[in-house]
Amino acid sequence: MTPTESRNELLAAHIIRHLERRNMEAYYCPTAAEAAAKVSELIPDGASVTWGGSMTIRDMGIPAALKARETLDVMDRDMAASREEAQEIYLKAFRADYYLSSANAISEDGVIVNIDGTGNRVAAITFGPKHVIFVVGLNKVAQTTDAALARARSTASPINAARFDIQTPCHTDGVCHNCNSPECICNYIHFLRNSPRRRHTVILVGESGGY
Repeated sequence: MTPTESRNELLAAHIIRHLERRNMEAYYCPTAAEAAAKVSELIPDGASVTWGGSMTIRDMGIPAALKARETLDVMDRDMAASREEAQEIYLKAFRADYYLSSANAISEDGVIVNIDGTGNRVAAITFGPKHVIFVVGLNKVAQTTDAALARARSTASPINAARFDIQTPCHTDGVCHNCNSPECICNYIHFLRNSPRRRHTVILVGESGGY
């Protein structure tokens, strides 16, 4: 085991203890392939499943793996033919058995931080789907909740602004300006501290994923 692998295991175990204290089920997978397999293992045949705008979920090939299971009812907004059809999938997500997401950041004591432009992802994380599964690379770990928020705003948001090619100040210089730009994607800031009814599961991944 390399020093990095050893540290990752120790860090993941530390975070998992705090997540369990916050009434969340949690696992550690050293690789993205193991994390994708764990997601599939957690979703039973016959379940309905969808996901938010997570690049982590897509980069790991999780949507394709779930679609290959013909026993699942998969709702994929990426396949929508129009904005109206995508909006319908957003609304159906609230009735899904499983909703998949990543996180913009997570603190060492288990607070999960996400920032949204339209709010559909943080809304589903908060209420609706029976189960929410987060897939979070250890690259998104920050020491404190304040540091997690700073990571979400100063690292994840400018990269996503560049990905969407929108006209925000952070897209121009890579720095968060706490802006009120018309195209701002930092409109809804969400902190998940505890999981009512234990509906949230977190899979921590040793390999980096997403932004």
